[in-house]
Amino acid sequence: MTGLPLFRSTVRPEWIDYNGHMSEAFYVLVFGHATDALMIETGLDSGYRESTGCSLYTVQSQVRFLREVPEAAHLAVRTRVLGAAPRKSRFVHEMYVVPEQDAEPARDAAPAATTELLAVHVDQRAGRAAEFPDAVLHRLRELTEPAPDWAGHPIPAVA
Repeated sequence: MTGLPLFRSTVRPEWIDYNGHMSEAFYVLVFGHATDALMIETGLDSGYRESTGCSLYTVQSQVRFLREVPEAAHLAVRTRVLGAAPRKSRFVHEMYVVPEQDAEPARDAAPAATTELLAVHVDQRAGRAAEFPDAVLHRLRELTEPAPDWAGHPIPAVA
């Protein structure tokens, strides 16, 4: 389904909020770590950042909280690249609760949360967007797959 390994985490006690489930900030933390894993898999790792002064900056995101996640839940995050251009990439993460730490989400499993992100490759020394190296752009494009049905929709208006 994806060319990227699942990112895995376990819900810590300090991530539980006053409603008795994972607080929204920690959904974003887990998704942020999944983005870090995507960066490693595409050549934008710490060595790249140190040697080039370039990194990936999230410039837009939309999170959907779909199910409560309890303390000690095992999480598996699937990442899908939806597109890449010379200076930016669009991707999604889908968070699943799985029965064991190394378990795969069931094929028909519904995610507990999703996020859609637009990220820009930034030259931190110059303070502006910069083109991806050819190998990184090629890898991102190689990983590109169709968007899930839920992606690309704006937040609904309140009537």
